[in-house]
Amino acid sequence: MGGIHFGGEGVSVVTAVLSHPRPLLLILIIRVGLIAGTLDIADALIFSHFRGVAPARVFQYIASGLIGMRSFQLGTTSVILGIVLHYAIALSWTAIFYLASRKLVVLLRRPVISGVFYGLAAYLFMNLIVLPLSGVPHPMEASSLASRINGVLAVVLFIGLTISLLIHRSTTTATVLPFKSEQ
Repeated sequence: MGGIHFGGEGVSVVTAVLSHPRPLLLILIIRVGLIAGTLDIADALIFSHFRGVAPARVFQYIASGLIGMRSFQLGTTSVILGIVLHYAIALSWTAIFYLASRKLVVLLRRPVISGVFYGLAAYLFMNLIVLPLSGVPHPMEASSLASRINGVLAVVLFIGLTISLLIHRSTTTATVLPFKSEQ
């Protein structure tokens, strides 16, 4: 739940965080997660295309996190698994942000900076913890600078910032009303 916050002289800013019934909350998380996931995978597919990597390989790489190198021999099955895993991860990041925003109101008060930091945290968590523990093939050489920059920007902009702004937009209303002080 939110509260009432008073702004500068003569102005009252009312911020109400709407409580979502569970079915609406689930729809919100699914909607935001699908949008963020679609933006993120679109970036990955476009970036990979310019590097000569087919879309199926991108999804098989994602699936390899769960089933290892076998993913590259399973064809359509592993492509579908990669799509499902990609969106499951995006939905998870969305649910985590939503739940965190219920306890840390600053996430909704400052959605841009919160989204950027959330995206950086998601990038670091995925690259320093999840990927090393997964079955994805580990490259023989370091990623190129372009790949690193694209990877960071994609997660910051399309996961962190997108989730933060859409959750903010969907759960808060800000109305500026004239305020007459009683003195």
